[in-house]
Amino acid sequence: MSAREFDLIVIGAGAVGENVADYATKGGLKVALVESELVGGECSYWACMPSKALLRAGSVLRAAQDVDGAKQSVSGGADRLGVLRRRDAIVHDWDDASQVSWVKSAGIELIRGHARFTGPKRLTVTADDGTVTELVATHAVTVSTGSDPLLPDIPGLAEAKPWTSREATSAKSVPASLAILGGGVVGCEMATAYASMGCRVTLLSRGPLLANLEPFAGEAVQASLEKLGVTVVLGAELASVHRTEKNVVLESTQGMRVIAEELLVAIGRAPRTMDLGLETIGITPGHWLTVDDTMLVSGFDWLYAVGDVNHRALLTHQGKYQARAAGDVIAARAKGEPIDDAPWGRHVATADIEAVPQVIFTDPEVASVGHTEASATEAGYDIRVVDYDLSWIAGASAIADHYEGRARAVIDAEQEVLIGATFVGAEVGEMLQAATIAVVGKVPLKRLWHAVPAYPTLSEVWLRFLEADGRGTA
Repeated sequence: MSAREFDLIVIGAGAVGENVADYATKGGLKVALVESELVGGECSYWACMPSKALLRAGSVLRAAQDVDGAKQSVSGGADRLGVLRRRDAIVHDWDDASQVSWVKSAGIELIRGHARFTGPKRLTVTADDGTVTELVATHAVTVSTGSDPLLPDIPGLAEAKPWTSREATSAKSVPASLAILGGGVVGCEMATAYASMGCRVTLLSRGPLLANLEPFAGEAVQASLEKLGVTVVLGAELASVHRTEKNVVLESTQGMRVIAEELLVAIGRAPRTMDLGLETIGITPGHWLTVDDTMLVSGFDWLYAVGDVNHRALLTHQGKYQARAAGDVIAARAKGEPIDDAPWGRHVATADIEAVPQVIFTDPEVASVGHTEASATEAGYDIRVVDYDLSWIAGASAIADHYEGRARAVIDAEQEVLIGATFVGAEVGEMLQAATIAVVGKVPLKRLWHAVPAYPTLSEVWLRFLEADGRGTA
């Protein structure tokens, strides 16, 4: 069997792999995109899109219930069937035909099947029907296989067949009760979504909720979850898990017992590198792949790793950002063109270390970029912290009758620039890009005085930050 040749082979056709392939193709390369599941990947079918669909109805109802004139027209909670129906529409009933059509229109060759390395720049792809295709990359291979949910080593857990984020976002019905292990983003979002649909939820977390963010963010989300009827248990350590005929039973080391119809485990992610044949090129399977800022894997001049699998920032938008840089740099190197590897050059991804934006679609929303007070201090910055109550802003009263929210700016006192911001409250996600631009662009505070916020909007917090800080005058 003769091997098929491509300039670049991309393993994994999720949002990240699609972008690598697209940018490399636009750069003039012949590209193969290999996928064993649905084109569009985790984000399109089991993560970002379906989870936000599950959250939206409850969010809209609560927003209406906090506005006089609207609340009188709201009766009952979110309709489960309607929520699931809208989720199904957003994920196109797990049919990737439209994404396949885009791949073809972009001039990328899609190869269905499971890819495994057989040596440097060489792979086999095994299709569902057993057909094997041999591929050779003349220039580069990119691994964009993402990550899998992590299952802790708790007695009986695996046998209890718990949900992961995939089952939680693709469930065909809403269980009467749900236990969630993990107080991170997935745990908090799914607790919000399922409680909004009338499910009895118990959330167990070893530490505070959203522990990597400012403490007030997790505290606000916990208070909101408890208001929704969620039982939040902090400091929880599971001793064992077992499934009965109808339920899952969780026993804690503290002697607490939780019984629920289903259990969702959301405590972290593991790299999807176990079954790729990486051992044939000297890499230990199951490990994260370490890369430089061009996404080139350490020790190689032809192997790239983009997205979750490199463990730099496990967020779809950050993976796509890396992918744009990688696609461009792979094409440039293949053609012998100079590389723009300056700190903010086109061929590097440098904003996925200290300038990462993220929105958590709980109620209230949490939006953050860059450093928290704790991470900035740990990194050695000389900082000032400015807090502001968002309910004091005129625009907040237009959004809700009883708006509650808080914002924090973390300032580099030496450079007089913003290095982090966190917003907690309704609709704060739409404020985040301004903060991201300020952080990435290192905009001097005295220049921000001239970025006049529109009135009455929540963005007036930028003026209030500056007034409260009182240092960077115009």
